[in-house]
Amino acid sequence: MASKPGYRLLLRTPGAWSFLLPGFLARQPFAMLTIGIVLLVQHTTGSFAVAGSVSAVTGVAMALCAPQVGKLADRFGQRAVLLPGALLHAAAVSALIWLALADAPLWALLLTAVPAGASVPQVGPMVRARWANKLSGGPLMPTAAAFESVTDEFTFVVGPVLATALCTGVHPAAGLVAEAALTVVGGLLFAAQTRTAPPVHRTPRVAGQRRVTALSVPGVRVLIAAFLGIGTVFGGMQVSLTAFTQGIGQPGANGLLYGVFAGGNMLAGVACGVIAWRSLPQSRLPVAYGALALATVPLWFAASAGSVPLVGAAGLLTGLAIAPALITGFTLVESLVPAGARTEAFTWLTGAVALGQAAAAGAAGQLADSFGAASGFAVPLAGTGLAVLTVVALRRHLTPAPQEASAGAESRVVARGAGHRVPVAVD
Repeated sequence: MASKPGYRLLLRTPGAWSFLLPGFLARQPFAMLTIGIVLLVQHTTGSFAVAGSVSAVTGVAMALCAPQVGKLADRFGQRAVLLPGALLHAAAVSALIWLALADAPLWALLLTAVPAGASVPQVGPMVRARWANKLSGGPLMPTAAAFESVTDEFTFVVGPVLATALCTGVHPAAGLVAEAALTVVGGLLFAAQTRTAPPVHRTPRVAGQRRVTALSVPGVRVLIAAFLGIGTVFGGMQVSLTAFTQGIGQPGANGLLYGVFAGGNMLAGVACGVIAWRSLPQSRLPVAYGALALATVPLWFAASAGSVPLVGAAGLLTGLAIAPALITGFTLVESLVPAGARTEAFTWLTGAVALGQAAAAGAAGQLADSFGAASGFAVPLAGTGLAVLTVVALRRHLTPAPQEASAGAESRVVARGAGHRVPVAVD
């Protein structure tokens, strides 16, 4: 094409808005759940460590079950998975709210957090699967990947700010109540859009033939480790910003600071979607993660100074560095993973973010309780540092194998081979 396809052309795809609007609504619970749990449980127990532990269990359950949800959606259809999942999630979150307000023991909160996290609707990967079905690998696919990453970033702008505002301004449980309501309403509306849903893939198992999975691709395993680092930024920022604002006696500033952080993330995502990159994504990924690790360094110094403007500036810098790493990783999936396993691959990556977020929330909570609020900001630095080392050491796995070229050559040989000769009777 003479010019790079843009967002305007993408959004004019027939039927796109029918799943984008309910999909955006159904995505909010993913960004509201962990911060809502932290704010509610910390209010009822007075401990960031306990709140971080409950949030961590939720994130682990979400991360482990997300790929299985993706497989079920591929096999039985998105509607069949979303309908019971949304209702189960609302019931589990309601039980968690009741237990927290009733001062239930920690084991009861942890036990209830498992189904609450496991049943989170995986709407983001489902929307990406709908784009792939609509565009059929055309020139708008890279634009769609960037648009979805921007939408994810915008979700993390709106969701945590909304949950924080409800928890601090209305009731400590209001954030989770809204999260459960959005899950049901958004999930049902999204599931109702059956015309844009991808077809169900029920391929019969062939004896002696191994089924291709996302985890069988080495590059996906590298991306999972890298996305764990991104999750540590989200989890560490949520808990550490909450502890920092409460420590200085300004709990209402938490939503503003997290909004600045997530806003930088979204703006950088928009920019990445309109840039015509000349370098390959596997070359950009180590640079993007290195920049992200460096951007997390000023967080601890700004929090130690007790300055809200400095923490906001450091959070904005960190947010600006997340989007390039996130979008580049999602872009690599298109070239690394076969079409039949891409939905599963997307769920593994989003699950890795949730797992990293959960681990970081627990670690940051322990550090904040033991050494002060500023110490929690060391978690994003440690997580992104490990991600940089992983990407640099295993970057050779990020180069796509020439499968399509070999497949094309094989098809040409078959087309010219003896298979087209048919024996005929001769007098």
